[in-house]
Amino acid sequence: MTRGTPPRRDDTPEESLRERLAGIFDEDAELYDRARPGYPPELYDDLAELTGAGPGSRVLEVGCGTGQATVPLAGRGCRITAVEAGPHMAAIARRNLAGEAEAEVVTARFETWPLPPEPYDMVVSATAFHWIDPAIRVAKAADALRPGGALAVVRGQHVMGGTEEFFAEVQRCYERFDPQTPPGLRPPAAADVDASDHVREVARSGRFGPTVLRRHTQDLTFATTGYLDLLRTFSGHRALPEAARDGLLACVAALIDGRYGGRVTKRYLFELAVSPRR
Repeated sequence: MTRGTPPRRDDTPEESLRERLAGIFDEDAELYDRARPGYPPELYDDLAELTGAGPGSRVLEVGCGTGQATVPLAGRGCRITAVEAGPHMAAIARRNLAGEAEAEVVTARFETWPLPPEPYDMVVSATAFHWIDPAIRVAKAADALRPGGALAVVRGQHVMGGTEEFFAEVQRCYERFDPQTPPGLRPPAAADVDASDHVREVARSGRFGPTVLRRHTQDLTFATTGYLDLLRTFSGHRALPEAARDGLLACVAALIDGRYGGRVTKRYLFELAVSPRR
């Protein structure tokens, strides 16, 4: 693929659903900014080690949200162009980056945004790459990079740990209010989370060398209101009918307040995948 705007496929039901769910985040960007946690500092140390990203590095961020990863990268001296499809999310990202002269936020869909002539040292996407059209994302990331540059994808997942009994009990709330919830669903153990789908996708492109993986777990404790705010930022929760969503959140709140003293701890696995461009 040449540098520039790639062709788009005709919409498929799967693609339309992905785009609709991705757009849900922009509906309440202030809540997203307030409720979504950042990433462990060690992850940025890994990025620097594996990609050489640091002062003066040209970085393209795909799907920056409200700047959860953009702000720390700018603080490390990177020169960032952040592309965000949601206009409200992009506006908050600009606010959060006020004073960072080397950080620019562009409101656009990555799939149709024309790449600039000068290539980047790194393309990074933090918990957003899966929202990009799979027919385009890896090839366009390669087109954006200089030879030897790197694609860095961060994925986050709730895994076993924290207040484990709560996450077993709360499934009854989900099974009651969300009929698509599989019975007895539990978070996986961190060791069982499989990154091979992303590794295979990158390898199939033929544009990158072997992918290096780094993993970090982080326990985050939430009061009831903070945990409900976090749930309200998840696309699957926001996509529920209003009555079902309200019932689910009330059920979750009653469980946290009634049995867990108003606080629960959630364990995240953050996985960094770095692939050098050939």
